[in-house]
Amino acid sequence: MTLASDRDYSAALEYAGQLLGTPLEPFLAATPGEPANGADFKRIATIQAFTDAWPRTDDLDHRTRGLVSVAIAATLGTLEPLRGQIRIALNSGATAREVVEVFVQVAAYAGVARAFEGYGVAAAVFAERA
Repeated sequence: MTLASDRDYSAALEYAGQLLGTPLEPFLAATPGEPANGADFKRIATIQAFTDAWPRTDDLDHRTRGLVSVAIAATLGTLEPLRGQIRIALNSGATAREVVEVFVQVAAYAGVARAFEGYGVAAAVFAERA
């Protein structure tokens, strides 16, 4: 591992923490039985998301990128990442009403069942922020 990748990873973790409003590290902890290269995957994915994609604010600001990410995570049914994407969207200026509208679109284009499942995560995030 190079020193540059250590700096990139540290920068990605810091940026993720700013967007999420909470440190990302607890979500990256090794799990029982996880092979050693699991840490490599988490490092690569974190760097890709938080030093390559999220900082690209010339054309999509964080608010817009957050709402798009909510729609993607909800459509895919990735509920724990959805929780983080909702937090990022709200921390980046999106309103709870706008997040709900994302679920209206998800229901129309990805299915009502998928939207309701994701909306349960959104409701929990709204409650934790109340």
